[in-house]
Amino acid sequence: MTEERDQHSLFSRKISRRTALKGAGAAASLALAPGFVRYAQAESSEPIKIGFQAHRTGIGAAYGRWYEITTNAAVKQINDAGGINGRPVEVIVEDDGTDPARGAEVVGKFANQHKTDVVYGTLFSHVVVGSAPTAGELKIPYYVVSEGYHVASGKLNRWCFQPGITDVRSQVTAMAPWMAATLGKKVTMIFPDYAFGYDHRDYLPPALKKQGAEVIAQLAIPPTETSFTRYFPQIPAETEVLYHVMVGPAVLTFVKELGEFYGSNKPQLFGFIDSLEAVDINSPGLEFLDGSHFWEGSPRYAQPNDSDAQKAYRAAVGIDDNGASVKDPKDVSTAAHMFGCWETLYVIKQAMEAAGYKGPGDRAKLVEATEALTSFPEGKEHPQGDKTFNGKLHQCYGHQNISKLEGGKLKVVHRTKIEDGLYEPEGNYTTMAL
Repeated sequence: MTEERDQHSLFSRKISRRTALKGAGAAASLALAPGFVRYAQAESSEPIKIGFQAHRTGIGAAYGRWYEITTNAAVKQINDAGGINGRPVEVIVEDDGTDPARGAEVVGKFANQHKTDVVYGTLFSHVVVGSAPTAGELKIPYYVVSEGYHVASGKLNRWCFQPGITDVRSQVTAMAPWMAATLGKKVTMIFPDYAFGYDHRDYLPPALKKQGAEVIAQLAIPPTETSFTRYFPQIPAETEVLYHVMVGPAVLTFVKELGEFYGSNKPQLFGFIDSLEAVDINSPGLEFLDGSHFWEGSPRYAQPNDSDAQKAYRAAVGIDDNGASVKDPKDVSTAAHMFGCWETLYVIKQAMEAAGYKGPGDRAKLVEATEALTSFPEGKEHPQGDKTFNGKLHQCYGHQNISKLEGGKLKVVHRTKIEDGLYEPEGNYTTMAL
């Protein structure tokens, strides 16, 4: 960076017309050289700074690591293609510990110390909710890669967006018809006892009711719990479908203990893949899951009909056909979520280019440019599939995948349509002052 500033200083000095012509000729030759990245066409060669609020530690660490891997892969591809508005992208990482209070501190640090252009990447909903007010106070765009209904609810502020991954309300609305028609009508829910879990608690029951099904019991479990056996006797005997979504480092314990409790006499199981994200499905003790179904945002296992964009994305982030690291088959990815990082970065790029973004002084313009977006076609920038974007809600809507565990692999058996996940909006961020 020092060298870059020194070069900028040299070129700022007064030079003769002959020297200028020689320099122009040299620059033209360089521009034609193989591998030349055309950052020089931008008004500034200073990088676009993206503050990545990462869950490097805490209950979200497994997600955070793969979010970071995906982020680095996407930024490399963006920079290899010339960056954003002709400027390179630089990612600055701060660990929020998957903690709301620390998350707010990190947002402040990005805005005041690192002077980043935006803040990006947060997953766990309680951290999003705890950090969003700081983003609004400091007027820095906050692009989260979460799933909670917090953004789409209209309860945050105009500086918060979720443009690269769908929200829980949309997900359960889209999947409820298939669940009720295929698995059963009497449903018991097990979910984490915090904001993300409450979205499932609040929006799955009405979605199922419209399909003639009902939720007969709800079990909220602390996400930091390490043993779950004492909760299982609370599941009603008449349960036909057990809907489970757990998070954190103890998810393997959760599914193992669930299997020990039920044995072979179990209800139909429908799990959000969160219960097995970053966990090898073929781990000892998980045999009872065979034949059960899971929701997946982006499928962990390569599918026969994968698009060229999906194949290229998987290669770029370094996962094999089983959804594990190409470097270590035991290192299972968080494939159902981490695609949102890739897609969100490309949304930021698209909005910055539409706004003619030059720096922090254009942050309000960036917010308005993001709100003006309406759709994202499937392709290398959006490998999970096409999406629509509601600028009033700051939320995108896409496809969901329901997969069945068979033969040690998850196979997609149903893919929802975008319209399946739409609901009546409750807010409008564009009415808020910037």
